[in-house]
Amino acid sequence: MNKIFIIAEAGVNHNGDMETAKKLIDAADEAGADAVKFQTFKAENMVCKTAKKAEYQLKTTNQSETQYDMLKKLELTEQMHKELMEYCDKKKIMFLSTPFDMESIKLLSGLGMQIFKIPSGEITNLPYLREIARQHKRVLLSTGMSSMSEVKTAVEVIKRNGTGHITLLHCNTQYPTPVSDVNLLAMVKMQEELGLPAGYSDHTQGIEIPIAAAALGASVIEKHFTLDRNMEGPDHKASLEPHELKQMVAGIRRTELALGDGRKQASPSERGNITVVRKSIVAAKPVRKGEYFTEENLTVKRPGTGISPMQWDKVIGTTADRDYEEDEMIGI
Repeated sequence: MNKIFIIAEAGVNHNGDMETAKKLIDAADEAGADAVKFQTFKAENMVCKTAKKAEYQLKTTNQSETQYDMLKKLELTEQMHKELMEYCDKKKIMFLSTPFDMESIKLLSGLGMQIFKIPSGEITNLPYLREIARQHKRVLLSTGMSSMSEVKTAVEVIKRNGTGHITLLHCNTQYPTPVSDVNLLAMVKMQEELGLPAGYSDHTQGIEIPIAAAALGASVIEKHFTLDRNMEGPDHKASLEPHELKQMVAGIRRTELALGDGRKQASPSERGNITVVRKSIVAAKPVRKGEYFTEENLTVKRPGTGISPMQWDKVIGTTADRDYEEDEMIGI
């Protein structure tokens, strides 16, 4: 990952429909994302049948159904996974999916997925963390709702069980996340304390915060998107639409380009300005040959093609080697 790795999070915004899922892949590819990510789960392995929905889910789905009922309609079968992976190969965009249970981890590993995303809710799931680590694949560890000590413990479990390629993802799990709760500097702090690359999984509205994360050095950025925010489903309202996803990717790439290599030097585009906007030591009034240069008969003016004003102290007190007219550059 030599550039910021941008994941377009389709999640469950396909609503269980394959044509919608493929259109999401098309949109992610057209936006310029590096990967499109879905979610893999069996509802019966993931949630108790009586579990209530999150508050944000109640606002965007049928309030009379349980979380189990909602998720059951959003499952992707093994065949659907294979078809989506083949479609991603055709589009030349990486297929990813987040597993939410042990069976789903094995399914995705068997299908050859090379990067595993651990969602925030599983960071305290010891058996799950061990199973992910035993796949010996790259890991993206989402850290929403976590303390630094919980993140460190999860990282230790993953490393101890066989995987060292870990990228931490700062995250807030509220949909949408209030900007005041984003705390992007926590991403930087995790990177410093754990010595691992860090990125950001975003649930805010708009595209500004992911771009800000890019400016702070995120190595991975993930963002939910949908074909239409007005569709029914738990995550549509907090997702970008295709044109916004495209704008976000473009903004991240521009920010990435602007970050540069960190060396402080004149850039290729501004080198020609050096002689135009810098100044040289020139005669403030006519100076005759043999006359001493003083602060009264010298000044500094553009262009910067003569002696630099940084040599001022060396020039003052020397004698003119010839006659100089006003504004003529001094030569010694």
